[in-house]
Amino acid sequence: MRVLVGQAAAFPEGSQTAVEVDGKSVVVVNYEGQFYALRNNCTHQDYPLLGGAVSLGRIKCERHGSQFELTTGKAKVLPAVKPVAVYQTSVDAGALYVLPR
Repeated sequence: MRVLVGQAAAFPEGSQTAVEVDGKSVVVVNYEGQFYALRNNCTHQDYPLLGGAVSLGRIKCERHGSQFELTTGKAKVLPAVKPVAVYQTSVDAGALYVLPR
């Protein structure tokens, strides 16, 4: 069952917003006109990804510098080696939804 996280217009280009999906913190990122949703924690030391720099299709953990692909969650820069969970997003009639894993 998809979870309504808000109106898509409330997530402007470049924004990052923490939402709760099935009791888990998820960061929703609007990057280059696409919505991405990832578990809001670095797999290295469970530090929130919210607020990390986003560039080249990756989000950076501000604590130790690990980077994760927005599309796959794969860790691309050490020290993290495990991927972060990703969630599917959809927009329907202007509303933004995240599909639980």
